[in-house]
Amino acid sequence: MLISPSILSADFANLEAELKRIANADWAHVDVMDNHFVPNLTLGLPVVEALLQVSPVPIDAHLMIEDPDRWAPGYAEAGCGSVTFHVEAARDPRTLARAIRAAGARAAMALKPGTPFAPYADLLPELDMVLVMTVEPGFGGQSFLADQLPKVREVREAVRRHGGEIWVQVDGGVGSDTLERCADAGADVFVAGSAVYGAPDAAAAVERLRALAQRHAH
Repeated sequence: MLISPSILSADFANLEAELKRIANADWAHVDVMDNHFVPNLTLGLPVVEALLQVSPVPIDAHLMIEDPDRWAPGYAEAGCGSVTFHVEAARDPRTLARAIRAAGARAAMALKPGTPFAPYADLLPELDMVLVMTVEPGFGGQSFLADQLPKVREVREAVRRHGGEIWVQVDGGVGSDTLERCADAGADVFVAGSAVYGAPDAAAAVERLRALAQRHAH
């Protein structure tokens, strides 16, 4: 059960210090938004490269961008431990996942709330993680969409049938009140933004969430 705090809720003027606040997390979740695929602009490869120099934990880059086929492998080459592309934006997700893996990162596929998993289930052999978005991507601090839990369950069942070590990640509105339902549905990687960075002690919040997740581990 892995906790991946989202720096989308962190202080962008002090990202090195904010990463050090979550040194006990498993990953740092970094949202890359291009103002095209989603209606928000955050940061890109130069900032991610700088974060990689100072982060105490591996970086999980979530690319909410158009043309990930062109741009995503560069994040793997830069040293991100995991690179997630949106299947809605990828022209050739199979080739893209292979390119991300070839560059040394875990390859992950993200699904927006309105995107069904079944049409993409055959991509599992190419993937190390599937991200089920539990909010509409674009902004932090949104409310959790409980109607995505059946999709989490569906992905977990498909992973069980497939075998292998494929993580199921949830991102959006994940906190102490919603994490248990996600874990029960089969998620094992939890992206938490305001639940961690909105807490007075971010490291203690990470520990609380991890303990909660472990109680509900399958």
